[in-house]
Amino acid sequence: MTWLLFIDESGHDHKTTPYEVRGGFAIHVRLLWPFVQNMRQLEVRCFGCPLHEYKKEIKGSALLDRKRYKFAGQSGLLRDEERRKLCRSFLAKGLTQDTPSANEFAAYGQACLQVAQGTIDLLRQHEAVLLASAIPRDVAKPPGYRVENYLRKDIVFLLERFFYLLDSKREHGVIVMDETEKRQDRRFVTRLERYFTKTSEGQYRTKWIVPTPFFVSSDMTYAIQAADVCIYCINWGFRLPQRGMNAEHRGEIVDMFRDDLASLQFHGQGERDGRIFSTYGIVYVSDPYEARPAP
Repeated sequence: MTWLLFIDESGHDHKTTPYEVRGGFAIHVRLLWPFVQNMRQLEVRCFGCPLHEYKKEIKGSALLDRKRYKFAGQSGLLRDEERRKLCRSFLAKGLTQDTPSANEFAAYGQACLQVAQGTIDLLRQHEAVLLASAIPRDVAKPPGYRVENYLRKDIVFLLERFFYLLDSKREHGVIVMDETEKRQDRRFVTRLERYFTKTSEGQYRTKWIVPTPFFVSSDMTYAIQAADVCIYCINWGFRLPQRGMNAEHRGEIVDMFRDDLASLQFHGQGERDGRIFSTYGIVYVSDPYEARPAP
């Protein structure tokens, strides 16, 4: 059987988030359809409608923006049917550019937080595993950098963790990515192919990883939307201070998701040069351009 690794990215515009994060979650193919159905039900249960009807989609930056927490606190917890009705009105006014009422803002904020938490809960229920790599948002290529056409170290580490997961399950895995700009996607595929065909470790990892990724549109793929929520939470709410990952964080996201992220990330064993070591699904790389350190 097969595992699917859904990958998105966060912070690649280098504007507001503290890190550049790539990753998402792996889920067994037999649990994908139940997960997608439950995501659709969660969306309608919280907002009262599918977001695509109002030209929106589930995104971490939209659900967990600082303003959403502020909106949610403007009112006591609303009853489900009242919240759904107010959310539909809020979304309709977004299309007509009318100003929502205070209650509509509150309802939408509460629905956003419920969907974010519900998404993480569904990942746990469907035995998903978090895998992600983070680098500082301001890291720069060194002068004379000559391996532009090969994968950066942080991406290699992400694939390494996926391989360790698959190896522990003795099952194959497929990479599914959010499509962006076609030229950029093609460049990434070229780097990926070189890793899997021109490096010894890449060739070895094709034992379990299918080396050809699939690209999908996020607005039509709930799993990619869920991956977006995961990596946004990692960007603002997960830290590894012992590894130097100690940039600013958002306390409200830490409080909501820190324990969930720690428990959902992959926990397993890796092997390098005959040595066995413990490894985890979320990895921080302070400089993706420097030589690879020992584990």
